Amino acid sequence: MLRFLPDLPANGTVLCLGAHSDDIEIGCGGLLMQLHQRYPGLKFVWEVFSGDDERERETRTAAAMLMGNANIEVTVHKFRGSYFPHCASQIKDAFEEIRARINPDLVLTHFLTDRHQDHRVISELTWNTFRSHAVLEYEIPKYDGDLAHPGVFCPISESVVEKKINTLLECFGSQRSHQWFDADLFRGLMRVRGIECNSPTRFAEAFHARKLVLQ
Repeated sequence: MLRFLPDLPANGTVLCLGAHSDDIEIGCGGLLMQLHQRYPGLKFVWEVFSGDDERERETRTAAAMLMGNANIEVTVHKFRGSYFPHCASQIKDAFEEIRARINPDLVLTHFLTDRHQDHRVISELTWNTFRSHAVLEYEIPKYDGDLAHPGVFCPISESVVEKKINTLLECFGSQRSHQWFDADLFRGLMRVRGIECNSPTRFAEAFHARKLVLQ
């Protein structure tokens, strides 16, 4: 198994893209916490593309709770959830505005073949907009049953696992009524990914990488 550490500038930028208010935290919350620990000077840009006032408050609270004293910039757009394929041109305009504003050192986005239409549109526009950047696609467990075979793993400590789960459960009250939104699911997936990469901490988050250049 090839092991390497992320080579990021000390004051670089990580762009986190999510269709909905809890996607970033579910998909890559552990990686983000560990990147902040390793590179305290990093800036984290949260771009969430669908959220009413309640979900925007949840997003901002969760980002602050998850990342502590990290340099975070949070933007929540108001595109209509579940309708992203029908407003993709307007979402593309938002992507172009982001691209003009920042040049990220790492981009985190949805899995390209995610069966949720909003997730898929965000991933497609990520690759359309950030063609020469390091991109990792995170995974979201859900009813669609579209989890695949990721090839990039980030072992995460048990304390990070607990903080991630506590943040999700405490901050996203609008999602607690969904039967899938619970600690068992979040911890279980991280445990499975930990087994797959032989994580010394027992837990991991996993990602898909379509293009990585090793230097």
